[in-house]
Amino acid sequence: MLQDVHTPGAWGGVCCAAMQPVRLDLTPQSNGDLNTNVTRLDGKLTLETVHDFIATMRAEAAPRLVLDMGGVSFLDSAGVGALVQIFVHRKAQNQGFALAALPKQSDAVLTVAGLRKLLPIYASIEEARSASA
Repeated sequence: MLQDVHTPGAWGGVCCAAMQPVRLDLTPQSNGDLNTNVTRLDGKLTLETVHDFIATMRAEAAPRLVLDMGGVSFLDSAGVGALVQIFVHRKAQNQGFALAALPKQSDAVLTVAGLRKLLPIYASIEEARSASA
């Protein structure tokens, strides 16, 4: 991500800003339910982070996976593709999947992509936990 840094360049213009690494932290949330894994996402679900996200989520063996999207600061098309890939993978394995607590930007991206009708999306983690798999 580019920071808003203005440093005079040799040509008198503004020099390039330093690149910061793009992060996505995945934090399992303990809920006492061995059949449901709730994982909180914090950061950006983008082209730079989807590889590790997909690898981690595909390895999740719990019968039901709820992704707490409340900490996602940005979702791009690669992130949308990753969510669909996890959904399809889990469905093929007869495992449940749900998204919860979508921020406005993520909700708008999924709406424009026409995925609100495909993906199970809940307003809160509690709703997603209590929904049938």
